[in-house]
Amino acid sequence: MKNKRILIKKFFEETRFVKSNIDSYNSFIDWRMQKVINAEKELMPAVIPVDAEEVKFEFGELTLRKPIIVEADGAERPLYPGEARMRNLTYSAPVFLEIALIVDGKERDRAEVKIAEIPVMVNSKLCYLSGLTQDELITAGEDPMDPGGYFIVNGTERALVLLEDLAPNQINVSKEKTGPVTHTAKVFSSIDTYKISHAVERTKEGIFQISFSNVKKVPFTVLMKALGMLKDKDIADAVGFEELPEDLYVNLIEFMSVTNQEEAKEFISKTLQLALPKERKLQKIESILDSIFLPHLGTDKKARLNKAHFLAQMVRKIVLLRKDVIRLDDKDHYMNKRIRMSGDLLEDLFRTNFKGLKNDIIYIFTRGVRRGKMIPIASLVRAKFMTDKIRSAMGTGNWTGNRTGVSQRLERDNPIAAISQLRNVTSLLDANRESFEARALHPTHWGRLCAIESPEGKNIGLRKNLAITATITTELKETEYSKNLKTLQSLGLEDIK
Repeated sequence: MKNKRILIKKFFEETRFVKSNIDSYNSFIDWRMQKVINAEKELMPAVIPVDAEEVKFEFGELTLRKPIIVEADGAERPLYPGEARMRNLTYSAPVFLEIALIVDGKERDRAEVKIAEIPVMVNSKLCYLSGLTQDELITAGEDPMDPGGYFIVNGTERALVLLEDLAPNQINVSKEKTGPVTHTAKVFSSIDTYKISHAVERTKEGIFQISFSNVKKVPFTVLMKALGMLKDKDIADAVGFEELPEDLYVNLIEFMSVTNQEEAKEFISKTLQLALPKERKLQKIESILDSIFLPHLGTDKKARLNKAHFLAQMVRKIVLLRKDVIRLDDKDHYMNKRIRMSGDLLEDLFRTNFKGLKNDIIYIFTRGVRRGKMIPIASLVRAKFMTDKIRSAMGTGNWTGNRTGVSQRLERDNPIAAISQLRNVTSLLDANRESFEARALHPTHWGRLCAIESPEGKNIGLRKNLAITATITTELKETEYSKNLKTLQSLGLEDIK
């Protein structure tokens, strides 16, 4: 018992109750914001000066500075959380971005401009309180036992609620009790900007049909041929059975008249009822296959073969389920869930509002060009544009994707209530729906989620709390994923191809 107490004491000495959320926010300011900028590396206005052939803006490195306050006389000094609370200020840090104006391949202008002010999480890397001793915290007017992990917006303490969501890019198979479909394999293909549901359905006749976005019920073998896998043997090998399953045989025979990619694309265009000339019709289908179909595997032509192999694995899981080799996937198993923390939520908010800022830059630039002026970069960017949008989302809780209640006022009734709120986990499911299985206690909650703390009424089971010693890992950089993959390959992991 004594050893257990020492272990628990050591755990809480090294790990805050809100450490996972602070780590997530730190990853947001360290590299996620730059990742969003890198994804939108260039900006090309449609209206350019008459004496120029090409005009574009290039975005460079982001720089963040610690929170400051600018007084009426123009003097700048550090802003601490205590002062932000007392004076109804927002505890935020200025964000600067290097932007270059390139005209006909030559750099015309370059400037580091302020694009926004990002709310700073108390006790994060950007916060002045990070790393202070107890005595220093008391001198700064702060409670040394305060866990941090929240924001101060217009003097009000706001907490971002942890959101529970289904894990993206994972294949889940299920059986259908009624209707023309017997089995379904689903995957939410997710990349930074959007998330698209894909479903492979097996009909009672044994035909596999794929539906995603506005594309409905495209036969499996037709889509495989449109992706470049033309030989029946290659399709069978991709699904991966030594003895050809009856269902796959039926699908190959049913659509054997489709022999090449062009015919397959024509077939898909008929299901979409596209009233376009032939060339434009085929271009449209190619665009759908590259950018909308399984975008997490890539959004260019090179990814098509990988997409075909992934689709084959979805069909394989249905066949294995029919043979009772594998069991139904449990959506409520915590292996199939992900918790979105402050870094994930703020990345979504930053990405959406940065796109709005780009449109605002284009608008001001175009207005200047029409008046015969080349407006300097420093005058093109309105920092207030993004700052107001982000501050409004933090203050109201209205987030991107029509989500509400993401940001909540931190309850200070007592210290334990505040910590409990900072460790809240909310499901995205509608509280007015029955969703019995989602509300039930699952064995995989053990050690991760509290088995007791959940509200009475319609939110029961949909609002949960992390277990006392539960921590959550943050998203990794691409380089970390590559390193981990190499480690797994050295241990014997093989590519399915």
